[in-house]
Amino acid sequence: MTKSELIARLAARYSQLVAKDAEFTVKMILDAMTQSLVKGQRIEIRGFGSFVVKQREARAGRNPRTGRRVAVAAKRVPFFKVGKELRQRVDGEPNAAAPAGDAALSQN
Repeated sequence: MTKSELIARLAARYSQLVAKDAEFTVKMILDAMTQSLVKGQRIEIRGFGSFVVKQREARAGRNPRTGRRVAVAAKRVPFFKVGKELRQRVDGEPNAAAPAGDAALSQN
């Protein structure tokens, strides 16, 4: 699902929500999440998963084209850890029931 598909589904699901409002809402949520990660904060969405920023140390890498060793600088990278409920639902486990009102957003 792309961001534009999410916006379209939200606008279709909630008739009182104009597409512009749905777009603004999605953008604000993603911006808030991005800013939290930039600050190094953890984001946890119960039943979905959590986002954290991990520190990767500097290391020696290898250029796949030439085979030469290259220095890879230390960096911070976002990391997503899937929640138990989402993992069970994706895996098709029968005990993982969908929350009420979620059916319209989860359909293809």
